[in-house]
Amino acid sequence: MLYYLFDYFDKALDLPGAGVFQYISFRAASSLITSLIISMLFGKQLIKVLRKKQVGETVRSLGLHGQKEKEGTPTMGGIIILLAIIVPTLLFARLDNIYILLILFTTVWMGFIGFLDDYIKVFKKNKGGLAGRFKLLGQLILGLVVGATMFFHPDIVIKEKIRVETTGEASSYHQEWSEEENPVFGEATQSTKTTIPFFKNNELDYGRIINWAGEGAQKWAWLIFIPIVIFIIMAISNGANLTDGLDGLATGSSAIVGATLAIFAWVSGNIVFSDYLNIMYIPHVGELTVFISAFVGACLGFLWFNSYPAQVFMGDTGSLAIGGIIAVFAIMIRKELLLPILCGVFLMENLSVVMQVTWFKYTRKKYGEGRRIFLMSPLHHHYQKKGYPEAKIVMRFLLVGILLAVISVVTLKLR
Repeated sequence: MLYYLFDYFDKALDLPGAGVFQYISFRAASSLITSLIISMLFGKQLIKVLRKKQVGETVRSLGLHGQKEKEGTPTMGGIIILLAIIVPTLLFARLDNIYILLILFTTVWMGFIGFLDDYIKVFKKNKGGLAGRFKLLGQLILGLVVGATMFFHPDIVIKEKIRVETTGEASSYHQEWSEEENPVFGEATQSTKTTIPFFKNNELDYGRIINWAGEGAQKWAWLIFIPIVIFIIMAISNGANLTDGLDGLATGSSAIVGATLAIFAWVSGNIVFSDYLNIMYIPHVGELTVFISAFVGACLGFLWFNSYPAQVFMGDTGSLAIGGIIAVFAIMIRKELLLPILCGVFLMENLSVVMQVTWFKYTRKKYGEGRRIFLMSPLHHHYQKKGYPEAKIVMRFLLVGILLAVISVVTLKLR
């Protein structure tokens, strides 16, 4: 909203300094600072309210060290994260941008599903919370909305650099082009292309998967694209949810992932950086930097209260929203195939549960007695069972997350 106000001040009233709101960098920094302030100030007050209302965590006895101490710790703190994301985005982002509208819908929708789950657990005293099928249904609906919007909306386009020959007439054209201040990109086109890390020609078009169907098959590419979007959203959202088992683990990991995604959004939406890095230029996607800056600020502000020993838990209100945001954001900037690296911590947690359950069922069927790969899943509980202090587990997981983030950024040039 402030963007439009200061745009009016700049153009109609020629107010000195008002033009600074035209810069994404300034609005992103403002969004980050505002988000931190909201999460720090509002978080403290919300924790007091939650304690007064006795909105505390009910902990299942798993035989883990320090588990009973967490009993009664305020939960549903994800409300802090949601407010600290939404308010700065509404203030500093351009609200006519389809990417901003789509990511705001994701935040509200997934936050609502998580809130319902926490509400049932806390106020209805039902430890099971919202039935799993309803969570999956909510993720499915989000995937349908995001996938359909990405495929059909006319404002969601990419521009690829024009590739020219280096001989004959094209050679002189290439020489003229290379000396220009800005690169030359082709026409904006709707596309199902995405980025494959580490490959020289690092682009994959989902539509080519159905090229065997003959001419005109490309218009049916949504039959491939939308299910992929749904799968990614489900995988990352549930991975973030499983990671939220130790103080500060999910929040810290999400802040690292968010900062990395901010870099990708910035360079993908900037024509100069896109040229230098030789990546597809995605018009208008740079505006997402304002949103993801608020996301990082919200995570860092919440981490102040959520770090060991936690004063508040985010609950599913926060974890489901965080996972959904990361998944949809990566899809919009065409970096979803990088998520197995960037979200490696979430992936490890997810896979540890899948491996544990699968192996247990297999061995029970084969030997009559279920066997386990890990002492307990998700993976962080395995290390707790081995006697590692909670704070040390979290720190080491975050260090792994930072390493994976660095590797992800390196993929911009390493092919």
